[in-house]
Amino acid sequence: MSQHYRKVQTIIEPKPVMEGAGVRLKRSLGGEELNYLDPFLLFDHFGSPHAEDYQAGFPMHPHRGIETVTYMLAGEVEHRDTLGNEGTIAAGDVQWMTAGGGILHEEMPQVRPEGNAGFQLWVNLPAKLKMTQPRYQDISSNNIPEVTLEGGANVRVIAGNIEGTDGAVNDIAANPTYLDVSVPSHGSFVQTIPQDHTAFAYVFEGKGTIVHAEGQDWVTSPRLIVLDEGDAVKIVTAEEPIRFLLVSAKPLGEPIARYGPFVMNTQEEIQEALTDLRKGTFIWTEEKALS
Repeated sequence: MSQHYRKVQTIIEPKPVMEGAGVRLKRSLGGEELNYLDPFLLFDHFGSPHAEDYQAGFPMHPHRGIETVTYMLAGEVEHRDTLGNEGTIAAGDVQWMTAGGGILHEEMPQVRPEGNAGFQLWVNLPAKLKMTQPRYQDISSNNIPEVTLEGGANVRVIAGNIEGTDGAVNDIAANPTYLDVSVPSHGSFVQTIPQDHTAFAYVFEGKGTIVHAEGQDWVTSPRLIVLDEGDAVKIVTAEEPIRFLLVSAKPLGEPIARYGPFVMNTQEEIQEALTDLRKGTFIWTEEKALS
């Protein structure tokens, strides 16, 4: 059966923003141009060799109702939270945090000669799991499987499955695919994507073309590419290689109410989160989950 390759639906140019205590980022999802791509809420690309662009970090702050995914390319980020978790996310590592019913944490980039670079993705949680127990999946770089495909592409399989290889992160509500794909010059990459999945590619190095039945769409870095309907994506290169993230998941189709780091289904639930924060009862506990 022939594949229906996805074409480009929208191209988003990342916009500079300042977050945390003064960290410079490039945001392509979660801003004015593209606020929500169900189930994805936010996508930021951070990267600078200059300490003043990142060292202020993200001091202790709350999250509820979402999952955050941090993928490092260079440097290190130290994290800790009010549940007693702490550790370091280094180059090539992934942290998939389920905030669930409430967590306070901080993420502090460490000053290194190579600077600091990586990505953060926010994924919505379904209503039935909004108040679930928080947890972390910390995956070191050497535990992320890599696959080399016909056409020359090298793929780091963070989540999902590619040619029988399962990603390092599993048991996630959105059943996502998260791939770091490098295609050499004069190479190609083809990946099946379920028809009912939302999908985007974030091109952060090089350029290439997305091939489909109606022709081809040229893409370059840095750009977030929202992919249209179909059951696969095909990307080819000419003289210049390309590197991109390919991310997909099934939409939730649920109402959302968002306020900063809180994403719930109703404004009443947002007000409850703010009340909990003021009263000092924000952090998840088993008693709160059962109430």
